[in-house]
Amino acid sequence: MSELRTLRNHINGEFRDAADGRTTDVVNPATGEVYATAPLSAAADVDAAMAAAAAAFPAWRDTTPSERQKALLRIADAFEARADELVAVESENTGKPIGLTASEEIPPMVDQIRFFAGAARLLEGRSAGEYMEGMTSIVRREPVGVCAQVAPWNYPMMMAVWKFAPAIAAGNTVVLKPSDTTPASTVLIAEIIGGILPKGVFNVVCGDRETGRLMVEHPTPAMASITGSVRAGIQVAGSAAKDVKRVHLELGGKAPVVVFQDTDIAKAVEDIAVAGYFNAGQDCTAATRVLVHESIHDEFVAQLAKTAAATKTGAADDEDVLYGPLNNANQLAQVTGFIERLPAHAKVEAGGHRVGEKGYFYAPTVVSGLRQDDEIIQNEVFGPVITVQSFSDEDQAVEWANGVEYALASSVWTKDHARAMRMSKRLDFGCVWINTHIPLVAEMPHGGFKKSGYGKDLSAYGFEDYTRIKHVMTSLDG
Repeated sequence: MSELRTLRNHINGEFRDAADGRTTDVVNPATGEVYATAPLSAAADVDAAMAAAAAAFPAWRDTTPSERQKALLRIADAFEARADELVAVESENTGKPIGLTASEEIPPMVDQIRFFAGAARLLEGRSAGEYMEGMTSIVRREPVGVCAQVAPWNYPMMMAVWKFAPAIAAGNTVVLKPSDTTPASTVLIAEIIGGILPKGVFNVVCGDRETGRLMVEHPTPAMASITGSVRAGIQVAGSAAKDVKRVHLELGGKAPVVVFQDTDIAKAVEDIAVAGYFNAGQDCTAATRVLVHESIHDEFVAQLAKTAAATKTGAADDEDVLYGPLNNANQLAQVTGFIERLPAHAKVEAGGHRVGEKGYFYAPTVVSGLRQDDEIIQNEVFGPVITVQSFSDEDQAVEWANGVEYALASSVWTKDHARAMRMSKRLDFGCVWINTHIPLVAEMPHGGFKKSGYGKDLSAYGFEDYTRIKHVMTSLDG
């Protein structure tokens, strides 16, 4: 067995072990074996990171937008230069295919950092004006302060970017905690950024759920941001409420994919399968809940099952695989449990089983015959499982699509423009794709409604979330 890698916190520009020396094992999900240890940070480590961020904030707040832009552009260039290293660490971190990680994650990450570098210089506000006789009013848009950020395990690198880039672009300082199962790429990001940003502007604290709670409840941060489960989001919102912190929540999803009878079935099946199985379905926007018009239901299911059977999961260096393993043993158990608890009226059309005995791989799965109140329809599976329901008309499709607690993303598949526009209005989700599913761009907002959370990632809206607004009024009489 090779020697375990040792990961460390990054606080005030330095790599450190946890103050009390405690560590946690980090497992490669493709093998199920421990490959590294990471700090299990406690109150002393969180205190140190918050103190560093607070000390760095005044100077970073007072930098000009052009200075922050230059720093972020340097970070983007550094990510690009060290792309192979980032991909290798992320692949070991998550088991993701090397080729797809390089092509589907590095370019958008770099682009997103560069977008926020530009956004730093485009803060918008109302022009100065006299709204009361003898008085001039102006609006200042300012950074909120220290930001406590918690990233998930499904896209550790990219979600770290979604957290730190807008916050730092706006003039805030950051304490970021990666998931306890996927800290490696975030620690590498800290190393890259540490050579560019002033000490204390960007800090990484590794740890578990308790570490995250300590960060959110700490008196120093002005804002808490989390991407994670609904359960975690509710806990964060409750903790932050105790001292009225601003909160940014990007939580779960259960995206409906509404397929009408005039759709090109072969193309829709191909695109939906990729959008449902990519990253092992571990994506809040994954195309996992398909609603198909009854007139094409059987043909659609047959073609989707055939596509699923031809879709491969496997080792990170296998160029033919679409996705790697589920992230951890608990997630494998969760996905397996949903299939084991299927009601008698459900039918597994493809997959429905673990792949191999090593690692946490699960076969691409299709389940049909489901009803709206079934557990697997109402709750997020977060695995490579696509469910299919049959609907009779547009009203029923809307009712069932909206009939869950999540409201992050959705898609509509039709050649009828008027129908597409009606559906985009009626679907109660933060994003509606038409004849596609899952593309994201830095310029457009990502975020949901209902139990999918509030606040936006990406876009100018996401940037503004990390700012506060101040009214300044001055007398013209001197």
